[in-house]
Amino acid sequence: MSAVQFIVEGGQRVSGSIRPAGNKNAALPIVAATLLTDQPVQLHNVPRIRDIETLVELVRSTGAQCEWNGPNSLRVHAKSVQAANLDPPMCARIRASILLAAPLLARCGTVTLSPPGGDVIGRRRLDTHFHVLQALGAEYELGERFRFTAKALIGADVFLDEPSVTATENALMAAVAATGRTVLRNAASEPHVQDLARFLVALGARIDGIGSNVYTIEGGMPLGGATHEIGPDHIEVGSFIGLAAVTRSEIRIQRAGVEHLRSTLMGFERLGISCIIDGDDLIVPAEQSRVIQTDLGGHVPKLEDQPWPAFPADVMSIAIVTATQCEGMILMHEKMFESRLYFTDKLVSMGARIVLCDPHRAIVSGPTKLRGSTVESPDIRAGMAMLLAALCADGTSVINNAQQIERGYERIEERLGALGAKIRRVELSAR
Repeated sequence: MSAVQFIVEGGQRVSGSIRPAGNKNAALPIVAATLLTDQPVQLHNVPRIRDIETLVELVRSTGAQCEWNGPNSLRVHAKSVQAANLDPPMCARIRASILLAAPLLARCGTVTLSPPGGDVIGRRRLDTHFHVLQALGAEYELGERFRFTAKALIGADVFLDEPSVTATENALMAAVAATGRTVLRNAASEPHVQDLARFLVALGARIDGIGSNVYTIEGGMPLGGATHEIGPDHIEVGSFIGLAAVTRSEIRIQRAGVEHLRSTLMGFERLGISCIIDGDDLIVPAEQSRVIQTDLGGHVPKLEDQPWPAFPADVMSIAIVTATQCEGMILMHEKMFESRLYFTDKLVSMGARIVLCDPHRAIVSGPTKLRGSTVESPDIRAGMAMLLAALCADGTSVINNAQQIERGYERIEERLGALGAKIRRVELSAR
């Protein structure tokens, strides 16, 4: 990836309407799942971001035809697929490369993958993927690369040892191709998992329990082609709520997918940020209390993430920046990734009052005046949080390694610029 830098002029209010892009974490497994069928598939509202482009190249390397036939429309026709050894450097760029295991097993009976990459936010175990695929009839060999083989995938009653999103997605794809009934228990049920399941149903699969943590799949059904629109990214919605809050601005978030926002809205309400639901739009008013709501008895409150439908882990970094601009004290508890909170030292360098208690907990006391600084984006979500901090800070900030942000947010400098944000994108390799 070429190095990208954002130069941000802070202290500006923004206004207007913005529409969230298609959900990155839905588009990735759905693009992988197009390999399950030999019929053409048309996908709409696909975010044109680095992670998607990388996965499309990996899918194309199997022999599938992939064509962008619109700004956010992708046509895939996997008429014939070869389980060639997938390019290790490309696999290392994104964690989603592991999602190719199930569809290539289904089509070819074998696949060799390099360990996936992605954000460095703590250990992200892959054990559940191996256990689930093994339960459905696959065998695997571990070494510098992962080799999966399966003479036939067979339905089974499977209990996931953790509600992993990507392992649930691999399990759904394998179960659709397996012979017989599969029951997946303790499965993930995030909006993007639901979107994948609905896409598989559109192909001809039979899946019950969508939206719950127990899925029942009648496998082996013939799969055809389909046209599918990726749902809105609820993490982008959370990011835009944070943008409005820290810049003290009013924003309308169009087609926000409000049915998936209850826990997100409750989390921001704890920070004193309320939103108005208007049909499928979400309005974040400029006038907010911005007073952190204490627990009964005046105790210091806590905001914690948990598996869906609780507060999403990917919004935690945004909530921390928002809390620096709210009155009061709050304990932020990141339960899922032990390295995600380390970015808070960059906020402290900008003037935030944050005590990092341990790898999972931070105490934030606000409000504080942030000042412009030169910082680095360590991962997608922390990078977006740093961008929000820069937008509300006094002075100019420079965000290095901004290509990490672009892995998850499409043309973010253009889209926020349309609201009045002053962000200049610089490709360092072009200098």
